[in-house]
Amino acid sequence: MTTPSLQQIGTIYRNQATGRYGLSDVSQLQHALQSAWLAERNGEPAAMVAAALLHDIGHMIHDLGENPAAEGIDDTHETRAAAWLSPLFDNEVTEPIRMHVAAKRYLCGSDPSYLAKLSNDSILSLSIQGGPMNVEEIAAFEKVPFYHEALRLRLIDDQAKDPMAQPPALDHYLAIVAGVATANRD
Repeated sequence: MTTPSLQQIGTIYRNQATGRYGLSDVSQLQHALQSAWLAERNGEPAAMVAAALLHDIGHMIHDLGENPAAEGIDDTHETRAAAWLSPLFDNEVTEPIRMHVAAKRYLCGSDPSYLAKLSNDSILSLSIQGGPMNVEEIAAFEKVPFYHEALRLRLIDDQAKDPMAQPPALDHYLAIVAGVATANRD
């Protein structure tokens, strides 16, 4: 896919985010909006609100079908999204996105009760994403910049699946995204 623009990001969410988010009762757009809303309500900085909105855009910029995990395929949406977004955003946006799957693996390896709370589709994807981290992987993850932000994003991600939630409209969050885009500085 080509280098993204802010307009293209808006178009993706308006036109391609209508599909169901995994096995949950929300669409990709509802999940993205709820994630951003939760980050905003938690008092996260604008970069984290943007990361929350954009963290799963990698699911919408590949040609692997609607649910590759069901076919045992890891779509690597986290690294795909971070790489695609990197011309527009600093690491404070892209790194939590890139690491939010690793954060799930970390939480599963470091807190057995976390694994028990995962949805069925998160458990399915976990198995093809490498499973829970072992002790060595956990120690290495804790040394990576932005790992705290990735963990916060992961916990937001887990909560953003309420079909009855009423977050602000997409344009509200696209304005926040535009405000943290590197193209808007100088």
